[in-house]
Amino acid sequence: MKLFQKLLLAPAALGLMAPVAASAADLNIAGLSQYGSQEQVTSITQFSDVQPTDWAYQALSNLIERYGCVAGYPNGTYRGSRAMTRYEAAALLNACLDRVTEVTDELKRLMAEFEKELAVLKGRVDGLEAKVGELEATQFSTTTKLRGEATFDMGAYSYGGSYDRGNANTGPGLSDKPLYSAWVFNYDVRLNFDTSFTGKDLLRTRLRSGNFAASAFDGGQYRITKLDKSFESKAGPNVVDVDRLYYTFPVGNELKTTIGARVRNTEMLAITPSVYKSNISDFLYGTFGTAGVYNKETGAGAGLVWKQKVKKGNPFMAAAINYVAKEAQNGNPSAGGIMTDASAGSFLAQIGGAGKNWGLTGAYRYGQCGTDLRSGTQYTYNNSKAKCADIQALGGSGAATNSFAINGYWQPSQSGWVPSISAGWGISTFTNGYEVKIDTQAAQSWMVGLQWNDVFVKGNSAGMGVGQAPFTTSTFSGATPYDGNYTWEWWYNFQVTDNISVTPALMYQSRPAGQNTPIGETFNAFGGVIQVGFKF
Repeated sequence: MKLFQKLLLAPAALGLMAPVAASAADLNIAGLSQYGSQEQVTSITQFSDVQPTDWAYQALSNLIERYGCVAGYPNGTYRGSRAMTRYEAAALLNACLDRVTEVTDELKRLMAEFEKELAVLKGRVDGLEAKVGELEATQFSTTTKLRGEATFDMGAYSYGGSYDRGNANTGPGLSDKPLYSAWVFNYDVRLNFDTSFTGKDLLRTRLRSGNFAASAFDGGQYRITKLDKSFESKAGPNVVDVDRLYYTFPVGNELKTTIGARVRNTEMLAITPSVYKSNISDFLYGTFGTAGVYNKETGAGAGLVWKQKVKKGNPFMAAAINYVAKEAQNGNPSAGGIMTDASAGSFLAQIGGAGKNWGLTGAYRYGQCGTDLRSGTQYTYNNSKAKCADIQALGGSGAATNSFAINGYWQPSQSGWVPSISAGWGISTFTNGYEVKIDTQAAQSWMVGLQWNDVFVKGNSAGMGVGQAPFTTSTFSGATPYDGNYTWEWWYNFQVTDNISVTPALMYQSRPAGQNTPIGETFNAFGGVIQVGFKF
């Protein structure tokens, strides 16, 4: 209730208090005259008989300091335990009303002085209300928001080294297939329809299209050259696919569940294990340098994420498990289904902790034949793609990969010369039936990414990533593998606006074909790209 309203009710309240108040016959007129003529006090400490332990101390202090309408007796006392006469109450009420009148007159003066400005503001508010009403009347859904992202990629790769086939323009392991080296202009567009029914759940439907299939950036020739955003439908370029369809909802305060017909395992994690955000390399950025575990398997699946509930900024623990079957839509158990030998399924588990500036995670993925390591040298990646049917035709069965990864990051509290550091190491082993089809028994990978924020201009960033994509480290035959490789990228992100960014980048791969490059020979790839991103 406002002060003025309280004061208007004061006489009624005082009337109810009349039985306990002194009568007019007991009134000391001289004392009242002295009380009413006293100047208002400015601090409660001026009253010698008011102590901080008194129950009304704070209320009296507020009246004095905020409104300045409390007076005392000439001897510096307030006499708070004494009954108040109606005349004394009238004197106090009159002083407070004078203050309210002063405030009211001041407000009237200010309103008159800023009359034009207030009229303009009222007009703007009325206009905004009209626009909000129009939007509400024309929106296609009260529960769904459209979030879009379009990416343009312009650039090229060139190939060199002692094993470059010159005029034939082919690379190791590609037979007579030409290497793509022309300057290209590709696009990747995503439209997310995010629906919430309770405010805490999410139904995501993503439509996606692109034209990367014949580009040097799609990883079709050497997987390590693939960009993170490089999509093309299996039906061909410029065809729109339903790329995601899943529903996430909370179960209690710390647990949430996801289930979907088109869901990706890396979108059901408890902790994102890296703060390196180049948006360029699929290996260094997209799979956090540990492509054997975080292989972006997409299909029908479900997952659980537990995250410890703590005060914002405090360290917390988290864990996640999920299962994705690439061939879940196929009803033939020898060719697909859920939890069959032919599901091409991936089971991923992650556990870790994170704080305001750091994170540390460990993860494991069990992958059936038909899944892959997502990235790697041409030799190792092609080996990891062995299909169950091909293995079974050669007498093998129960083939699987077991992959482990450790990832961590640290970032400074403020931008400066010290960059954020993200790192990861992973190992994958091939078991049982794989030996009848391939020779790779184990493969490893690692990465380190450095990123500087607010470089030259606030909002811009720069970074460098280096690592080795999955490469064969041991074989079933016992032969020594020569599959090592290195990959680098350097980039700078111009944040033109909140919704538009331009990122030029340079990429280099020392041995993208791995063991397919003969011993003693060299073969490398050097590329450049300008990536323009739009978010809406």
